[in-house]
Amino acid sequence: MFPFSNQSQPASNNNYNMSTSTTRWVRRLIISLTIFVWIALGIIAINAAGYIIGTLLVFIVACLLAYAIAPVVKLLQRFMPRFLAILLVYVVGFGLLGFLIYTVISTSIQQFIMLAANFSAMLTPGPHGQQPVIFQVAQRFGISQAQIDVVNRQLATQLQNFAGSLTGGLLPLVSSIAGALINILLTAIISIYLLIDGSRAVRWLRTRLPAPQRDRVGLLLDVLQNVVGGYIRGQLLLSAIIAVIVGVGMQLLREPYAVLIGVLSFVMEFIPVLGTIFTGVISVLIALTQGWLTTLLVLVFFILVHILEGYVLAPRIVGRAVGLHPVISLLALTAGAELFGPWGAIFAAPFAGMLQALLFAFWSQWRKAHRDQFPKEPVEPAQTGDAKATTQITTHETIERTETTRVPTGEE
Repeated sequence: MFPFSNQSQPASNNNYNMSTSTTRWVRRLIISLTIFVWIALGIIAINAAGYIIGTLLVFIVACLLAYAIAPVVKLLQRFMPRFLAILLVYVVGFGLLGFLIYTVISTSIQQFIMLAANFSAMLTPGPHGQQPVIFQVAQRFGISQAQIDVVNRQLATQLQNFAGSLTGGLLPLVSSIAGALINILLTAIISIYLLIDGSRAVRWLRTRLPAPQRDRVGLLLDVLQNVVGGYIRGQLLLSAIIAVIVGVGMQLLREPYAVLIGVLSFVMEFIPVLGTIFTGVISVLIALTQGWLTTLLVLVFFILVHILEGYVLAPRIVGRAVGLHPVISLLALTAGAELFGPWGAIFAAPFAGMLQALLFAFWSQWRKAHRDQFPKEPVEPAQTGDAKATTQITTHETIERTETTRVPTGEE
């Protein structure tokens, strides 16, 4: 019996090892297939979103508008009913928007017409057969006459095609304007409904879902509130600050289109990283007609604005809400522009920031649930100047112990 048992024991061990190895490979296969299925579903969802991008855009803008207005409505709700607070915010908002359109936008339109007239004059030859001014400026940069003639012919052809399409496409233009007005009205109506009933939906999600899912849904809602709401309010504030700085700076530099450039900088600031650069390039090109000194001053001014925006204002105003690295912002900008065009470039940063915050939050939650897989590293004795750090570490460990030993109640 003993020899038989000694021979059967290695066989049983081999069978156990084979079954363990098979189980491990099956588990890896299931995980790989699950990841592949989720990637495929994501690609299908992105392709489907491309067909309904107009409807999605209206809903997304309405959600963003509701997130931006929600703190003001909550503040006014202390003194009046919620519906009256929402109505007051929209009446004041549309009044300010009308005043802005009447003053700033009308001035910008006048300056744009002036710029177009001056550009047309720069393309017109002189009375004695002199070359146009813009060609003289191009020759200063080493551009040959043959290259100027090619550009001139291409520009004339494109202007003729544009004029023909404009005269023949009056009905589509009117239809596009009417569609834009309808989308604006739908956005306002949807945002009002979200402000009225949004808190009820959030309360229902937090209290009526199954208990195991409440924490995850609550985490998702908190991330949306902090990242998306903070990004919208921060980006609006940052765009307004940059627009005022650029407009005042261009006025001090005696640029004839200061208001127009200020409005342009407000719009371009919604494009992360590259918005100020685009505005600076356009402003420098316009300043070339004013002389070399003005061009140099405008270039130096926008370099300073870019440094101020990238290293001082944006990290403190928007960076705290989104917290994206510039490289990730550029990758998100490129991907958004490739998938959904200009609107994708504008909304790429908040979406990437929300995704990053969700991943970090779920990772922290998973790590807290699997503390045994992350042993604490031994803390070296603090030096003389590290008493505050030691106190913070001790406090953090105390909080962790409290959370670990806390007994869940029925309400949770």
